[in-house]
Amino acid sequence: MGRTHLRALAGSDVVKVTAIAEMSPAAREAVAAPGVAVYESVAEMLDRTALGGVLVAAPTDQHGAIIAEVAAHGVPILCEKPCGLTATAAQTSAQVAAAAGVPLQVAYWRRFVPGLRQLHDRIAAGELGVIHLVTCYQWDERPPSPVFRAHSGGIAIDMGVHEFDQLRWLTGQDIAGLAVVSSGSAPDGIADVDGAQVVLTLSGGATGFVSLGRYFRVGDAVWAEAFGTEGHERCDVIDPAEGEVAQLAALRAQAESFASFAAGGPCQGATAADAIAALTAAEQVSAAIPAMSAGQHVSDGLRPSYRHRPGG
Repeated sequence: MGRTHLRALAGSDVVKVTAIAEMSPAAREAVAAPGVAVYESVAEMLDRTALGGVLVAAPTDQHGAIIAEVAAHGVPILCEKPCGLTATAAQTSAQVAAAAGVPLQVAYWRRFVPGLRQLHDRIAAGELGVIHLVTCYQWDERPPSPVFRAHSGGIAIDMGVHEFDQLRWLTGQDIAGLAVVSSGSAPDGIADVDGAQVVLTLSGGATGFVSLGRYFRVGDAVWAEAFGTEGHERCDVIDPAEGEVAQLAALRAQAESFASFAAGGPCQGATAADAIAALTAAEQVSAAIPAMSAGQHVSDGLRPSYRHRPGG
């Protein structure tokens, strides 16, 4: 995901990548570029470089430790979703950043997709009338590696948090309850599934439906629809035919918005509170899936191997 951000930010006139911290020698070699200092650790990067902000694109189970380290240096933070494996972890990170007086934004990049922003604004303006149903779909072309799945928190935390945040943001309503059915199972005893379908009750009376799947052979796809008394609208967020074009544009817009937030402006993206809410829903989904709630995630001691996918 870090390399995806690098591709996105290469086209920015507002944000410039000046330093990268990466433990893996192979990855350090891959991201080396003129004008960019590459360090073996976050500590070395923070000690040797003056930074206006830090983007955390490390494995999920490392988010909290890196946030604490960066916050201690007083540097604003844009953390990849989900900001930890649990709502409690995200809450701790929020408290650490607040105590240090450091801006913390969570990278739910869907909020910067023009089509979704239009849908959000139309719902807020009442143009679709009373909203009865909002559906959010995220289907990957294929599952990520077993090593990734062992560290990612499972389908609800790895993928679903995007949809839960998107649902709350689009409707302006909180998640009041949910029910889930699942299908498939991960290999090697990893506590995960290949599909999860979630029906959610929202605080303002609307219903949400979140569909997550790991097998969509035409390619990674993300889309959303809203149904109201006065209209309906569909937004195709990621189209397999277009690849990562929409995601890169949204990531760039998100980083540029974060730069304004880091400089003292308002936060236009997702806050730590939004991350906590998304993770709370994700944990409820995981607890409702027997294959995930009955076991523990397998850790083989290997570093996670991250593959680009729309969950990001």
